[in-house]
Amino acid sequence: MATAAAHRTTADAQTGQAEQTAAYEAAFNAAVAADERIEPRDWMPDAYRASLVRQMAQHAHSEIIGMQPEANWITRAPSLRRKAILMAKVQDEAGHGLYLYSAAETLGTGREELLDKLHSGRQKYSSIFNYPTLTWADVGAIGWLVDGAAITNQVPLCRCSYGPYARAMVRICKEESFHQRQGYELLLHLSKGTPEQHAMAQDAVDRWWWPSLMMFGPPDDESAHSAQSMAWKIKRHSNDELRQRFVDIAVPQAEALGLTLPDPDLRWNEERGQYDFGPIDWDEFWNVLKGNGPCNEQRITQRRTAHEEGAWVREAASAYAAKHGKAAA
Repeated sequence: MATAAAHRTTADAQTGQAEQTAAYEAAFNAAVAADERIEPRDWMPDAYRASLVRQMAQHAHSEIIGMQPEANWITRAPSLRRKAILMAKVQDEAGHGLYLYSAAETLGTGREELLDKLHSGRQKYSSIFNYPTLTWADVGAIGWLVDGAAITNQVPLCRCSYGPYARAMVRICKEESFHQRQGYELLLHLSKGTPEQHAMAQDAVDRWWWPSLMMFGPPDDESAHSAQSMAWKIKRHSNDELRQRFVDIAVPQAEALGLTLPDPDLRWNEERGQYDFGPIDWDEFWNVLKGNGPCNEQRITQRRTAHEEGAWVREAASAYAAKHGKAAA
């Protein structure tokens, strides 16, 4: 009798727990449908939490790794003005990474854990940062194309269903807008300069155009996470929608710069009211993502080295916080 009663108690508890979870899930789905923000203390499905951590970590890693290609040119900038602009931009990118790591921490994932996954290759960053910056014009091409693509992708994230991520993106997008204008202005200066400067600007655009289109991720029918992220309103648009939007913005900007985009299939489609563009080399995208790009090893090695060399700073900061925390107590 006692055993039967215990089984009934366990079954009743499991039923009650299932009903409570169903109620929480219904409230979560209703909040998402109503465009309300999900906050850190709110109940959320485990898969929603995991998807956010994955996306925010990849975004944060991209900001931190993305400092490297342009920092490469700080000491070789052609003027004090250009040096100051580039230094400000690289500092902004460091700040963006910190905002995003902090947002991920609100979901119970420690920053050290995220960095360990980056350094061990268990988490990815944007494939575009595995390409080299060969000339000064690359700084302009990154600002115009890479940051332009980032803005196209990130502005909708200001309406992300998860509150801390959405709020972080408001400031990030404002600063990314500055970065895009900086790159555009630099390329305009080069394009309108000497024939050699124009050729350098055109060469940079030729090399960065296709990787910039790859930045939006694989085609919708090959994206493992896009559909569910859109259903949860983490993302608001699909990869292909954002890629098309970017192309439509970039083409008239290229014309104003006096530069040619390296796509013989690029042309206006009157019926669609959008630009048609040529096929993307997705084999290259997947190859770079797997770690076989021109600078994959260099980028992650430099990141690991910087992390190791900065250990004493983290230790000193922790000791200082512990000392003053005890004093305050």
